[in-house]
Amino acid sequence: MRKKETIASLKRAKGERKLTMVTAYDALFASLFSDGVDMLLVGDSLNMSFLGEPDTLSATLEQMIYHTRAVCNGAPESFVVCDMPFGTTNTREDALANAVEVFRRTRADAVKIEGGESRAELVRHLVENAIAVMGHVGLMPQSVRSEGGYRVQGRDEESFARVLADAKAIEEAGAFCIVVEGVTPELGRAVTETVSIPVIGIGAGRETDGQVLVWSDMLGFFEAFRPKFVKRYLEGAALVKEAVRRYGADVREGRFPGEEHCYR
Repeated sequence: MRKKETIASLKRAKGERKLTMVTAYDALFASLFSDGVDMLLVGDSLNMSFLGEPDTLSATLEQMIYHTRAVCNGAPESFVVCDMPFGTTNTREDALANAVEVFRRTRADAVKIEGGESRAELVRHLVENAIAVMGHVGLMPQSVRSEGGYRVQGRDEESFARVLADAKAIEEAGAFCIVVEGVTPELGRAVTETVSIPVIGIGAGRETDGQVLVWSDMLGFFEAFRPKFVKRYLEGAALVKEAVRRYGADVREGRFPGEEHCYR
């Protein structure tokens, strides 16, 4: 069993070792992932992967608390981060009240908040009230409707400079770590070099301080589409379909249950 990470150990990792994070939404899979990665993210991506929604905006605070409790129960030695869902951090007062609710009702170690300069004072307010915050800049899924889709950042000077400014503002506000999503490798490297806290990339190139992936993408369970930045480490959907096919055939042809599966 690996030693649980802390905010201090994660900060010390910058420039020393690459950090790994994967999403988790339930106790069973959290327990399977725990020994292999540094952090578990209870992402609002759960409503895309498992509810079939087209984006993350439908996730609620109650859903996130439920799934974060499950992950914490399944992986008590893991550093767990809870995504703050859309609409729960619009004001400093709402953000603090909702983050406190997450901390009271789960054993999450931190919350993650999307946004840059415009959210810096909000992040500062949480940190000053004992809430550990992971930032999220670059492509921000909670802004997908207002942005008109998923747009890679850093392909032009304006977005390149804006994401850099966002990252610096979130660092100065007291975040211990930043996720940077959907940016060019050059921008991923620039963000990593600009701030002194760890930068975790997703679709941001290899020169960040670490990587995060959605587990159903990484393990090949989600088949609707494959984002360009995803590497599959397992063809999970194909394996599950084959196992269910074999089970059905065994039942229909009388091979299951066998003698070894019967009580005597």
